[in-house]
Parts: sequence; structure tokens; C-alpha cells
Amino acid sequence: MTTSRRDFIQTSIVAGGALSLGMLGCSNGDVRRARNPLRILILGGTGFIGPHQVEYALQRGHTVTLFNRGQTRPHLFPEVEKLRGDRENDVEALKGREWDVVIDNPTMVPEWVQLSGEVLKGNVQQYLFISTLSVFANDGAVGTDENGELCVYDNEKGEVVTGSAYGGRKVLCERAAEEIFPGRTTVIRPGIITGPGDPTMRFPYWPVRIDRGGEVLVPGQYEDPVQWIDAQDMGEFAIDLCERSVYGIFNTCRPPFPIGEMVEDIREGLGVDATFTWIDDEFLTEQGVLRQVNTLMSTAVRMPAYAGYNQYNCDKAVAAGLPIRPTGVTARDTLDWYKSEERPWGRQITAEREAEVLKAWHERGV
Repeated sequence: MTTSRRDFIQTSIVAGGALSLGMLGCSNGDVRRARNPLRILILGGTGFIGPHQVEYALQRGHTVTLFNRGQTRPHLFPEVEKLRGDRENDVEALKGREWDVVIDNPTMVPEWVQLSGEVLKGNVQQYLFISTLSVFANDGAVGTDENGELCVYDNEKGEVVTGSAYGGRKVLCERAAEEIFPGRTTVIRPGIITGPGDPTMRFPYWPVRIDRGGEVLVPGQYEDPVQWIDAQDMGEFAIDLCERSVYGIFNTCRPPFPIGEMVEDIREGLGVDATFTWIDDEFLTEQGVLRQVNTLMSTAVRMPAYAGYNQYNCDKAVAAGLPIRPTGVTARDTLDWYKSEERPWGRQITAEREAEVLKAWHERGV
């Protein structure tokens, strides 16, 4: 499939999502107002994913209230009502207030969900919880949908039974929300989240590196799968589900696609001159750099215990209108943000070390 064909398909998906939202051109800020504005309470709202929810909700004409400790970027959204408190022990500011929807951004503490939920349960119609694909116990299963086996965590003993502690505690959070808001809970399960504001270098590594041009080292094979979601798309999806009062659980990532297509789409989106050299896992391991360049774990497909890591089934979310902007758009947005923030390179491979590994690879006559 050509790059232009891929972008056509991706743009069509975005347009489909736009139509379901009743708006057009969301990527350029041309967003139509919602027919029935909501009162939305967002728990958090000033970290990574929250601001994308807030911005889109405001564009749609909703009234937004933020509840947090006021410690992370309190200067954001001066026009929005801000309630101060602590999810651990102080939710006094939420008492006696009513909202149509509450969006609970990442927490892995079920007691926090219980504390805020008990205060809000009679005063909120819908509870939307941001969970994670890490709730699944078996990363080796390819194509896991929303009904996959879940992690088990003994909260009283603080012990993992199956899966991971992170995933197991998220499962407990999901259940706490459903117990307090039976039949009125929406759960979004993202995998890798990226886009402007991404505090990791998992996806940002690629637009930043490809923007430098030249010969780019890519781990594994062209067809190795990657899977992630742009935080902007996830924010729009969350608000859309709230506007339509859609309940249930959604694996929320773009469908898996080859890392080879990803890097080509990034190159085209950035309009730079770059070539790609694929180097196998074994050689990169010998060179001690596999973890530095395998930021999206695309090569995990050859590890039985992680073969399904980048291959979760997200058909339900796509059918429900999940917007998926072209990779090149996400790359440009992420790169612009990265440059404006002057973020550190992190633990990723340096340009000098990458050149050394490429030289050694070519000297092998491969």
C-alpha cells in the first residue's frame, strides 16, 4: 500500500469520526458546537491527556470544571472553574455539586475511585474512567478484545496474583466505578498514548530522529507491528462518548500496523530526506542498544510472552467513532511540541552511537 493510499484511508477514518461528532476539520480547530452542552467534571485535567479533553470540550461548547490539587500547571485554562482537593483524602469541594459527566483520568488507586465516586454517585449521570490495555493478563495473546482475561491483584495483601500490579489495580478501579455507577460507566483502555505533551520518548523518538534526516536505524523488520493512540484523538473520543451517553468498555488504540509504514508516514509528514536501515534484534542486542531504539517494542512480536503487545483488537472503539488522524499529522504536532518545550533526549541512542552501530552493521556485509 502506498503512503498516499494509507493517508487517504486514515483521513477517511478521521472524517468518519468527525461526522459522528457533528463537526468537520477537527485537526485545524474548526469544531462545531454540541447540540446539547454538558456540564463536565474532569478529575485532573492539567497533566498530559487532560488538557486535550478540556480543549476539545470547550470547543464543543461544554462547561468544564477541574478538580485537582493545583500543583501541575495550575496556570492552564484560566477561564475554567477549578476546585481544589486531594483524591486521597479531601473531596469536600465535590460535595453538593451536580454534573452530567465526570471524566476520571489515570489513577491506579481503587480507593480514590471509591472516595470520589461515593460523593458523586447521586449527582452525576455518567462516569468515564481512563484505564489501560495493561489490564490484560496475557500479553502473549494476539487480537485480545475487551473480553480478554484480566489481571488479578489482591488489594488487601498488596500482591499480584496474575499479570501486573499496575494492570491489576486498574482492573479494581474499573470495577469500583461500575459498582458505584452500575450501567452508567464508560471505560477507555488505551495502550501507548502519544502526541503533544507526551512525557515519554516512545513515539516522539521517531519524529525527532527522522527530522534530523540521513540514515535512520530501525529495529527488527518492516512488518513488525506498532500500536498507539494520539492523545488528541483519545480526548475527542472521550467527549464524543459522553455527548452520546455511550457506556461500556473500549480498547482505545489505532489498529496495529507495520513500523515500516509508520516511519515512512513520518518521513512524508515531516517532508524530510531520510533513509531507513533495518537491523535485526540479535545484532542490536550484541551492540547493547536494542532497548534504546526499540521504543515502541515492535520487535516483541517474536517474544511469545509479548507477541500480542502491539496487536490488541480495537474494532469496537473504531466502530464507535474513534478518530484516527494520519501518522504524519501526529508526528508534526509532536515534533512542534517537542521543539517548543526543548525536552531532553532521554535514554535513547545518541547520534554518535547510532552511526557506530550502522557502520558496524554495514561492515558485516549485510
